[in-house]
Amino acid sequence: MTNGLRHHTAVFLGGGRKEEDPGTWSASNEWLVRRLARSLPELGFVEVRYRIKSWQRLNLCVEDARDTLNAAVEGGAERLALVGFSMGGAVAVSAAGHPAVKTVVGLAPWLPEQLPVDPLAGRRFVILHGSFDRSLPWIPGTTAASSMRSFERARRYTTDSEYTLISGGLHGAAVRARWGLAPLPRARRWANLVARELERFRRI
Repeated sequence: MTNGLRHHTAVFLGGGRKEEDPGTWSASNEWLVRRLARSLPELGFVEVRYRIKSWQRLNLCVEDARDTLNAAVEGGAERLALVGFSMGGAVAVSAAGHPAVKTVVGLAPWLPEQLPVDPLAGRRFVILHGSFDRSLPWIPGTTAASSMRSFERARRYTTDSEYTLISGGLHGAAVRARWGLAPLPRARRWANLVARELERFRRI
């Protein structure tokens, strides 16, 4: 999913699951990009579609992200922001060492404690997390406490960083229903915060 490349381009990275399923578009990312692309026409928007969207194949997801970043730069993008939802947060942090990356935004990010955070060195790092996020039966999730622990680890490396807890927020901004994309509670708050961060990135 892309609206074309710009000098400043935001690359969205979706979540995953335990099962090794073929990659699909992320509902939260798709819902956000549809709105952000209209309000931020100066930015390019790209979403990575993994070969396999599984945290058991995180290395492959990171390879897919790095290939996308290289392709974006070859296509004319000069500055990149990575926006990673859930497992996409771990992918974004792992790929952040690419020289064109200036900003990394984690949306309810899954950031395991063994994940190296040093690729964030010299980048701005932002986490947005719903206060009601947690794993439920048949529904993956991550807690704000877990992402806060990784945020504290990352602060040693980043040029600047910010953590925002979205009161009443769940795991992301939207889910896919039979009739299309269905926004979750506080979806507009998610969109406004991401828009604010990408507007800041655009001014770099």
